[in-house]
Amino acid sequence: MCAQKRAESDAHTNADGSRNQDRSHDARAVLEGPEIHRALTRIAHEILERTKGGGDITLLGIPTRGVPLAKRLAERIHRVEERSVPWGALDITMYRDDLHLAPARAVGRTEIPSDGIDGSIVVLVDDVLFSGRSVRAALDALNDLGRPRAVQLATLVDRGHRQLPIRADYVGKNLPTSLRETVTVTLEETDGEDAVLLGPTRSRSSQGEDQ
Repeated sequence: MCAQKRAESDAHTNADGSRNQDRSHDARAVLEGPEIHRALTRIAHEILERTKGGGDITLLGIPTRGVPLAKRLAERIHRVEERSVPWGALDITMYRDDLHLAPARAVGRTEIPSDGIDGSIVVLVDDVLFSGRSVRAALDALNDLGRPRAVQLATLVDRGHRQLPIRADYVGKNLPTSLRETVTVTLEETDGEDAVLLGPTRSRSSQGEDQ
């Protein structure tokens, strides 16, 4: 789940292993900061409505960009309900089904709230939902951490082309795409700006979307 922020002609690698590239001339913004803000606010309200006030929810972001999105959702719910919402990060590196196909990946950190996830409603948060394979890996990782009462999925962008029977419960934007296009999310926390970019397909190593 990577952003494009090309410094000159290609990407550079951050300390966390993500790749930043500037917007290229052949990529166009389909969402800008204000639209992302409104989409997250709507998702937060939908979570509260569906979970009857969100008293039992835990938000877990899938790195990299799912984590700041989970934090933003927690902050929005806090402003509405005036109580803190547990949130954290769920690293899926060792649960991916393409480990033998891709270059070695750095293992990230899983950070679960102190009360754990047993009996709670876990909302997985990701930036782009594509094939569904990252979500499948997240479900496997979650299974090793506890037994939530229910698991839901929130994504900023759903671009379609599912390869597994997985559907998001909360979607910021449904974005019809072709397999010849790449959807890239940039966030202020990781990339300096909020945007969703649509451009031509890049090599797999530089794509930051759900695989």
